[in-house]
Amino acid sequence: MPKQTVELTEAEWTIIKTVWEHEPCAAPTIQEKLHRQTEWTYSTVRTLMDRMVAKGLLTAEKIRNLTLYQSAVTRQQAQRGELLYALKNAFNGALTPMLQCLLETGDLSSEELTELESLIKQKKMTRKR
Repeated sequence: MPKQTVELTEAEWTIIKTVWEHEPCAAPTIQEKLHRQTEWTYSTVRTLMDRMVAKGLLTAEKIRNLTLYQSAVTRQQAQRGELLYALKNAFNGALTPMLQCLLETGDLSSEELTELESLIKQKKMTRKR
């Protein structure tokens, strides 16, 4: 089964990260949590969240006069979508230059490098089967 690829706008990232931390949650809760950072009004947050429901990024359940929102995508799906977007647009789909860029600009510890090597070795082993 192919993994769903999700692309989020910067505003959607801001909302969904807060939803992940507080779900299920209502729009006023999200607006309150984000107000200092974004200065968004309640109507802005509610509009963004309703659009995210329409895009399949959030689910909404109405309980009397309260709408509770939950994420419809996982962090992994969102991160994968962001990475694939960068790969496609910034590196013309070429993985090696992207990894080279990450290795050159990232301050990777020897543990992180060892973990990356291990992931590559595992992938090679599963390809041989």
